[in-house]
Amino acid sequence: MDIELIRQILPFLAQASVLTIGLTVCSLAIGLVVAVTITIASFSRMRAARWAAAAYVSIMRGTPLLVQLFLVYFGGPQMGLELTPFLAGVVTMGFNIGAYMSEGMKGAVLAVDRGQNEASRSLGFGRFDTMRLFILPQAAPLMIRSLGVNTVILCKSTALVSTIGVVELTYSAQRFVTSTFKPFEVFACAGAAYLIIVAAISLIVHALERAVDHGRKAAL
Repeated sequence: MDIELIRQILPFLAQASVLTIGLTVCSLAIGLVVAVTITIASFSRMRAARWAAAAYVSIMRGTPLLVQLFLVYFGGPQMGLELTPFLAGVVTMGFNIGAYMSEGMKGAVLAVDRGQNEASRSLGFGRFDTMRLFILPQAAPLMIRSLGVNTVILCKSTALVSTIGVVELTYSAQRFVTSTFKPFEVFACAGAAYLIIVAAISLIVHALERAVDHGRKAAL
């Protein structure tokens, strides 16, 4: 174990970890928008909207994320879509994780008492406003754990963007291995960095769950 090498590469891996966190946060923001849109479409009165939502989820969950990433980054210019490696990674991962998060959101929506929907409709609210103003806010606490799991998956999936040249944690580790020929020390440090990030995500999720439980108890 080369302790001196570890000491030298830690600052660079820490800097790369910041980019990994940035990829995760930006992709998560896109994924949430996509997931909410798909969830609303899934409960739409229009059959075409429901079919489109189901087809989208099937395609995104049925094809590898790496293939989707290559399709967007390498195949995009052929369709007139030229994105930087970072933006291609964020967009691809965001639209991919949105499909997974939508399933958790749908389950949470179905768990809300149907009487809430009937009460809102009796007050004159349409289906869209009922979903946006009443159902989704009540379902949100039920989505926290699913959101946390998907965020962890998303964070670990950022390693795939190293294949298109984004200098995140995995890419930085690969470069150090190439120059030092000591993969054990380098990848052990990279793995530890991922563990720290995932642990931080878990702590945030647990804090949100405790805050929601405290709010419920206070309301009662």
